[in-house]
Amino acid sequence: MMVVGIIAVCIVIAVLAFFVPRLSRHPQNGTQRTLGLGSRAGSKAPGPLGRLLSKPFNSSSRAVGRSGSAGRRARGKMPF
Repeated sequence: MMVVGIIAVCIVIAVLAFFVPRLSRHPQNGTQRTLGLGSRAGSKAPGPLGRLLSKPFNSSSRAVGRSGSAGRRARGKMPF
């Protein structure tokens, strides 16, 4: 279920970044901040379990950042 949610957020951020690049920064940063909280909470578990619990949040945060930058990059390449 979390995977579907992250994919939906990435699509929304990419579309937002394409159409309104300046206004897409705030939702992107907010989403990454929220995922960072989950990552920090998961990493408090001891040893390998902490790395295992924080990894999905780290990769999701990275995916959100990439989708936002991809939307802004695609907008920059448009002729208008």
